[in-house]
Amino acid sequence: MKWVLGVFFVLAGAAHFVRPAIYMRIMPPYLPWHRGLVYLSGLCEVALGVLVLIPRYSVPAAWGLIALLIAVFPANVHMAMNPRSFSMISPLLLWLRLPLQGVLIAWAYAYT
Repeated sequence: MKWVLGVFFVLAGAAHFVRPAIYMRIMPPYLPWHRGLVYLSGLCEVALGVLVLIPRYSVPAAWGLIALLIAVFPANVHMAMNPRSFSMISPLLLWLRLPLQGVLIAWAYAYT
């Protein structure tokens, strides 16, 4: 399952570079430097996804993934609270993303 976690984050992070406009729309308006933060979060996802697969770095990378998931949680809350801005996604799915963050955190925590 660690490989699934690592590959999931590598692919999710790569998507930040392939389709940055999608992620920039998710950014809460009170945060500055939307494009830079999208690229930074994507880079962190890719790097931590790779590092969690390397035994020597698994534990710190898992803690890094937890920190990253906590850091991006406000963007998920922003989406859930502004469903009209994300009409292509069901409002129910927007709200279900919030507990999914907890599942991902628990999954990463298993490798700490």
